Amino acid sequence: MPVPTVVQHEKNIWVATGDGDIERVRELIEVHSISPNVPDPNTYTPMHAAASYGHLDILEYLISHGGDVNVTDEDGDTPLYVVENIQTAQFLVEHGAVVNRHNAEGVSPAQHLEDEEFPEVAAYLRSVEAPAVATNPVTTTPEQPSQHAQNVASENLTSSLLQSVQAIMQRAEAEGREASEDELRQIVSRAVIEGVVTGYGMSEQSVQDTPQQRNGDDAKRPRTEGG
Repeated sequence: MPVPTVVQHEKNIWVATGDGDIERVRELIEVHSISPNVPDPNTYTPMHAAASYGHLDILEYLISHGGDVNVTDEDGDTPLYVVENIQTAQFLVEHGAVVNRHNAEGVSPAQHLEDEEFPEVAAYLRSVEAPAVATNPVTTTPEQPSQHAQNVASENLTSSLLQSVQAIMQRAEAEGREASEDELRQIVSRAVIEGVVTGYGMSEQSVQDTPQQRNGDDAKRPRTEGG
């Protein structure tokens, strides 16, 4: 009568990773082409298993073969959510694990580890969380004069310049001479100065008008309080 043999079931990648069996993990990945990010029926990945048991050598191997330090399970938990010591947490962070994130329940890795009674690990994660970026105060830029206003001002200056030039030409003709370059240069210089002054005045008026326009907008907002 034949003696029954006991069949030894070989470890799958999740068990091998949790056991720290690096040789079996290598075989499954390199020979059987198993992904380091493959989920089990509970969406738990080899990356989660290695992180949970603190097998840094296996984590490093998995990462070198495409393991994702931010891979998530069905709850939105990354491997950082299942670490149990600071060394593993630090290893994951140094390899790109995102600390400032939340799972499907809106819980961060630090909050989750506090609930799981790993306060030292939670404290470490809080120490490396990026501080909140302060928003720059809003600065208001004075509104520029409208294009129409600029066009009107330009036309007025041009008309004034032409009238001044014409007056000089008429006076010179009446005196039996040609208008000198100095006279014409003075007219042009005066027109330029007037243009600068006019532009400055328009800008100042825009600055003064801005609060009034903003207050007007506020007055149009519907009231939310009774009375």
